[in-house]
Amino acid sequence: MKKLRIYLDTSVIGGCLDDEFADASRGVLGLAKSGRAILLISDILVIELQRAPVAVQGLLEQIPVENVEAIQESAESRTLRDAYLAAGVVGQEHSNDAHHVALASLAGADMIVSWNFRHIVHHEKIRAFNAVNLREGYGILAIYSPLEVV
Repeated sequence: MKKLRIYLDTSVIGGCLDDEFADASRGVLGLAKSGRAILLISDILVIELQRAPVAVQGLLEQIPVENVEAIQESAESRTLRDAYLAAGVVGQEHSNDAHHVALASLAGADMIVSWNFRHIVHHEKIRAFNAVNLREGYGILAIYSPLEVV
């Protein structure tokens, strides 16, 4: 069976230590721990985690390296991010959120998983991100909360 390739944004990692979000967040990480999924981890997520509490920073170290795929930002990801911003999907102050979606789209992720209901996992945002993806020649990206994945 093909493993799911799941792009995680930072909210899922942080959610592992939040009472409200812990079970579902840990469930998503558990998919990779058990070998049923590959987590796509971007350099942007790694930078954002450096500002998180130490307990959050160490959570990714629990995932076997064969179930992690590193994703790097690039000129192409910045161009797609900028297309989302130009289309007004999110404002400039939330450009990292747009960049996460761009990286997941370019990597051909099966899905992006996030707790960010304002800027990513929102029916209007999902349609708008995917409209830009189609206009720019990229595919549709599935966008879910951890509750929808586990």
